[in-house]
Amino acid sequence: MRNFTSSTSPASFRRAAAAVSMIAMLAFAAGCSKSPDRSATNGAAAPGAMTPAPQSAQASKLGDLSQFRAIAADVSAIVDKGDLAAAKTRIKDLETQWDSAEAGLKPRAAEDWHKLDKAIDRALEALRSGAPNQADCKAAMADLMKTFDGLNGKAG
Repeated sequence: MRNFTSSTSPASFRRAAAAVSMIAMLAFAAGCSKSPDRSATNGAAAPGAMTPAPQSAQASKLGDLSQFRAIAADVSAIVDKGDLAAAKTRIKDLETQWDSAEAGLKPRAAEDWHKLDKAIDRALEALRSGAPNQADCKAAMADLMKTFDGLNGKAG
């Protein structure tokens, strides 16, 4: 261990001072990043503590499903117009993206994943039947949209 005496070089002293300064700054920063203190009696945030803004809808346990829901909404709109061939083509995008995301989504909430997967399968089946029926396709797409919304905590 070196002893900081009069023979210590100014460069060594500056390095030691810089190290002490960094430790002090890191300790200060760690103190500033603590979550707000909670009152022992009622669990309320301490006065002046910031609390996160409430979200309008509860997020799905599966994560962000918006890209899949957007495709489903697009397919539903196409079905509503009566263009079942175009809807069949567009739902292939949903199937492909959903299958690609399976490994990342399914472990998060397997039950929810299976529920949505079955709703997607019913929509695919309705659109791919030998003679697709608009009423059946509309019903399958309405069920799929209701499933998406139910998993996202929206009233459906």
